[in-house]
Amino acid sequence: MNKNIIEFSSDKNYIDLKKNFPKPIKLNIPKWFKNLEHNADTPTIKGCIPFLDSLITGYVLELPQDFYLKINFLDKNEYKLQVKPSLEQSRFNLNTQELMQSHPKWQIEGSSKIKKNLNFPIFKILNPWTIKTPPGYSCLFVPPLNNKDDRFEIISGIVNTDEYKNQINFPIIFNGDKYPVQDTILKQGTPYVQVIPFKRSSWEMSIKEKKNTDRDFNHTSKILHIYKNLFWKKISWK
Repeated sequence: MNKNIIEFSSDKNYIDLKKNFPKPIKLNIPKWFKNLEHNADTPTIKGCIPFLDSLITGYVLELPQDFYLKINFLDKNEYKLQVKPSLEQSRFNLNTQELMQSHPKWQIEGSSKIKKNLNFPIFKILNPWTIKTPPGYSCLFVPPLNNKDDRFEIISGIVNTDEYKNQINFPIIFNGDKYPVQDTILKQGTPYVQVIPFKRSSWEMSIKEKKNTDRDFNHTSKILHIYKNLFWKKISWK
């Protein structure tokens, strides 16, 4: 049986740091979820397989270095994202410019993300990893599903990673609606991208009237683990 392989490659200097390598996102399940109880008497979201699948599907990228974020929208028009690389990080040229790479806000004019980002430019995180998938496969890049950092998130996108040979960098939006004032460190190793490979194919949609079936009755008459036991197909992520 042929294996589907997703390849993450980077410069030797970065590989030699042996830090913040991509990994299956199932290794990043939040503690609050692990600590939940779930049984017939106290059903919780821990028994919801679709929610669990969102936490374990694909791979995770972590911030390659510390970022210092300073926002003060209430008192003054201040917006700053800086990197002060450690000695070991200075061995490679990544996110070390005096001015961060950014997109002007007019490139997404009309989007709600402009307001969320407090009307400031959109900074980019330079990603050290090149990602390669088998022919016919692309990758969906999203903030970690149901587990994103509360302070910022990437702008989601899809890339044909079987054809595109360069590093994929990620524009980020800050949660200015909730935190108009921030003075914080986005720490190296913070999970910030969920990578979900998928096979490309064309689709057509149809709309039909649904009739009740015995399966529908079974679904409503059984409460615990109905989806897991009857419908779920487990997938391995390594």
